[in-house]
Amino acid sequence: MRSQKNFLRGIMVSGLFLFLLSCPLQAFSQDFPAKPITIYCGFSAGATTDLSARALADAGQKKLGVPVVVENKPGGGATVAATLLANQKPDGYTLAVISSSALDTRHMMLNVAYDPFKDFTYILSYARYIGGICVKTDSPYKNIQDLIEAARKNPGALTYSSSGTGATQQLAVEFLGKQAKVKFKHVPFKGGAPASTALIGGHVDFTAGAGIHRTYAKQGVFRMLALTISSGKKDPEFPDVPTLEDLGYKDVPPALYVLLGPRGLPDPIFKKLEASFRQGVYSPEFQNILKNLGIPFDFKDRKQLEAEIPENYKFHAELLKEIGVKTRK
Repeated sequence: MRSQKNFLRGIMVSGLFLFLLSCPLQAFSQDFPAKPITIYCGFSAGATTDLSARALADAGQKKLGVPVVVENKPGGGATVAATLLANQKPDGYTLAVISSSALDTRHMMLNVAYDPFKDFTYILSYARYIGGICVKTDSPYKNIQDLIEAARKNPGALTYSSSGTGATQQLAVEFLGKQAKVKFKHVPFKGGAPASTALIGGHVDFTAGAGIHRTYAKQGVFRMLALTISSGKKDPEFPDVPTLEDLGYKDVPPALYVLLGPRGLPDPIFKKLEASFRQGVYSPEFQNILKNLGIPFDFKDRKQLEAEIPENYKFHAELLKEIGVKTRK
């Protein structure tokens, strides 16, 4: 009888202890947010990811009622930002905007200290990248076939820049080279802005852009030879530029602009963040900014991302094997 009473007393004490532990978290969640929120941007300042992340922060803070600040953490094609985020407390005060390629592609080629499927809470995606292969307007290469012929005559001599190793636009060029049976030399950078600057400075022969290249093309600095990661769709602002499919080549699927937090975000905090940023990305102001940047709006919620990103991982794993890109063990 006594042992039964002790057993019941133990259950009551344990239950009370767990309840008391949960109270601070519940109160914390109810008070969220009570201070500024930081969003790590996986690319350098001036890149389209950076500009869209700042627009997202502005839209979100109007709904959340606290400042939302963007900090640039470029490197490794957003894997640096992802690594930093994975080590943060899941309190909702540190988030990140990265390319989904850091979750379904890049970590297969780079040594990273995170698991893309276990270490994050996917919140939403709000756009997709659309790429383009560009040369300077004074370049002797007038079309994709010119690049291919030059690479064929001088194997490995033609250089190109991208926003980093494992970038979706890099894979598009490597896949193109595989199909055309030529080899290009990749020069990675910490974002689209420095990758474009490298082309302007004559340090590479062409660039595989994913956003900011469009600005230079509009200004007449770049000549766009083909669209990549475009899902076979034309760019309304560049109707005469063919897609890779138009030219008879296969392309890779586009990457997404993803907002995510550390693993284990409490549900009340997640719901506040998701609702606020969802309203923000659908606001006319945010939509206009995306339009001016030439970024296609593409909203996906948590469940969609949790289903799509692993599927894209499988696709890219097979692609990397097919095109002979070395992956880490």
